[in-house]
Amino acid sequence: MITGATLIGSRDLSTTATFRAVDPSRGIEMEPAFSDAGPAEVDIATRLAAEAFPIYRATVPEQRAAFLDLIALKVEDVGDALIERATQETGLPTARLEGERSRTTSQLRLFANWVRAGGADEPRLDSPLPQRTPLPRADLRQRHIGIGPVAVFGASNFPLAFSVAGGDTASALAAGCPVIVKGHPAHPGTSELVGRAVRDAVAASGLPEGVFSLLTGRSNELGGALVADPRISAVGFTGSRAGGLALMKIATARPVPIPVYAEMSSINPVFLLPGALRARAEALAAGFVASLTLGAGQFCTNPGLVIALAGEDVDRFIAAAGARVSGASAATMLTPGIAGAYAKGISALEASPGVTEVARGGEGGPNGCRPSLFVADADLFMTAPVLAHEVFGASSLVIRCADEDEMRAVAHALEGQLTATLHLEPSDHDLAASLLPVLEDKAGRILANGWPTGVEVCHAMVHGGPFPATSDPRSTSVGTLAIRRFLRPVCYQDLPEDLLPPAVRTRNPLHLPRLVDGAVDLPTEPRS
Repeated sequence: MITGATLIGSRDLSTTATFRAVDPSRGIEMEPAFSDAGPAEVDIATRLAAEAFPIYRATVPEQRAAFLDLIALKVEDVGDALIERATQETGLPTARLEGERSRTTSQLRLFANWVRAGGADEPRLDSPLPQRTPLPRADLRQRHIGIGPVAVFGASNFPLAFSVAGGDTASALAAGCPVIVKGHPAHPGTSELVGRAVRDAVAASGLPEGVFSLLTGRSNELGGALVADPRISAVGFTGSRAGGLALMKIATARPVPIPVYAEMSSINPVFLLPGALRARAEALAAGFVASLTLGAGQFCTNPGLVIALAGEDVDRFIAAAGARVSGASAATMLTPGIAGAYAKGISALEASPGVTEVARGGEGGPNGCRPSLFVADADLFMTAPVLAHEVFGASSLVIRCADEDEMRAVAHALEGQLTATLHLEPSDHDLAASLLPVLEDKAGRILANGWPTGVEVCHAMVHGGPFPATSDPRSTSVGTLAIRRFLRPVCYQDLPEDLLPPAVRTRNPLHLPRLVDGAVDLPTEPRS
């Protein structure tokens, strides 16, 4: 049941100020009214989180893992009501949201298994060397602990997988950190349904109520108060560059600055190398447009830039892609604000001298996204910064390069990206080899002969990249490495055995894999 309350610990709180969700496919407001939380609610939530932190971070791996597994089960138990509400609030199709729910629960279970495997503690032991000369070595033992309560900002474009129980929340809880979610105002009903599921899991696991809270609200003041609160130790954010930079400014201005892990902006360049274009220009066009228009282009990995050598092969690609874009229908965007920003971005491209419109998709209903394709030459791209700006939606720009040197120059000119893609044949390997070192400096994930939309949730995935793709290129928001954002190492030197945390005790009572004197030491008994 959706009540419109903000969920702070075990409490349902209401405010006099309210707002409503908007059905973007019809352009109408929905019931019920939702509480518009502010600094007062932030104060309650952060106080409860600070009280819960020492208790929650002291939980052993199996306790935390069982809690994450239970959240996944509780989210699944919401059933069809969750998908129905999310469809109404976002305009996204049912099949997409069912897949996103599976991704959400899968990543919760992935982190549960990673915690069980010692991925949160990562214990390291170096034995004492009392006879070493000229100086002996002490007994040294290291593990990781949670850094404190974490503020998570729900994303507009992933109402489940990057929202209330999404990757930031899962990784922070896995690290032993209480979480306060600032729900995205575009899908408050969806957020409440998931928030209640998480809260039920907290209670059923016997954990302190402050382990999780959900704040609903529209104002920048709410997010600013959350990041500024001295009890918050880190921030996870997915959204616009302007929003991420604003939160970073608040976080660094605090008396005790904190990290903001913000995913902000990426145009995800796709390099169509000569052999690949010659062999399969039309097939590449089909795959490209399918990726471009997926979800109305509202993916952070949307292929917003295509780079190729000028000539008849890229002309074939442009013609085939243009035909497919022209035949594509407008799809509903997530919010009126996102639809307006998309229209503004398209207008900026149209007004840029030297940029030619290739194709535009069909008209749509309220808040529709008409797919768009443009083309320009490389020298213009490198001198007109507006062409490198992200247009969030199904729009892409093809850049024609005079030769391979100019293609490499374009690669050097790129900002930081989440992804970079190479389409290549064996004849292209020398050119690809010259591009790879540049792309490694520019992107967090490099693909060959694929499309960047679609991010696998697994151990090896990196969903991050140099600024402005993210605020910290050393991190990822997808995959088990994401847990490190919310952990810090502690070293114990010569502590008595009975004072050591279980993860680093000599007998390994938690049966965790550990690095002992530089060698991997696997437990000989099953983990309990």
